[in-house]
Amino acid sequence: MIEIRNLTAVPFEAMTAAFNEAFSDYDIPAHYTTDYLRALVTRRGYRPDLAVGAFDDERLVAFVFNCLDGDAAYNSGTGVVPSHRRHGLARTLMERSFAATAAAGAKSYTLEVIETNHRAHALYRSVGMKETRRFQCWKYEPTTRGRFTELANVHLADYTPWFDFPPSWQNSSAAIQRAIEPYVALGDDRCVAIVFPSNGDVPLLAVAPAYRRTGLGRSLLDACATRAAKPLRILNIDDRASGAMAFLEGCGAVRTVEQYEMVISLPV
Repeated sequence: MIEIRNLTAVPFEAMTAAFNEAFSDYDIPAHYTTDYLRALVTRRGYRPDLAVGAFDDERLVAFVFNCLDGDAAYNSGTGVVPSHRRHGLARTLMERSFAATAAAGAKSYTLEVIETNHRAHALYRSVGMKETRRFQCWKYEPTTRGRFTELANVHLADYTPWFDFPPSWQNSSAAIQRAIEPYVALGDDRCVAIVFPSNGDVPLLAVAPAYRRTGLGRSLLDACATRAAKPLRILNIDDRASGAMAFLEGCGAVRTVEQYEMVISLPV
């Protein structure tokens, strides 16, 4: 018998096993470690009391990893293991998620879905979510090296005027500050970037408008690469930000996947 309840008592080891099984047959299969999943959802504001799961004899077979930041909620992952699909579990858990996060004070609920995941996209639309933006994701492997000073005591909000578009949930200043894995801030009074050395994630790269098209951005990107153990990942670039897209193409970055950002307003 399937039981629906929150994930307060569920260890990350069980969450990781369910996540990897649920995404084992996707275009990009998941092979997450427990430490990686813990870091990922913590950075996004994970709330186990608001997350929901379906349990079959204590085995987690479906889940929604819900997060909260002020009056906004975020879905950091929805999945159903192959053996339990097509029984309405994902819809049930999404509806429970809306109710749980609204009760906690959330006025909106956001997620991203890869463009090619047509079943998930259809599900989210059927429960009332709407596309708000389309994101492009990129990978970058440098051919040169860049040098920039590491910055201490960086106040990320100070750089907001340099942004060409509002960052996605996981690239926000609040998300970066929640991270449990270490990150490095690079730059000077003309530019700034944040890079996570463990996975090459670059959630922030900004150049003051007066200094653009001078090679600073490319040098900063290359400097990020010197700190990372893997190729850089530049995720969730709004595809309406033509300047950012042109910059990445000019640097030789490779587009990987596209995602839709989807949002629903929750009842007060």
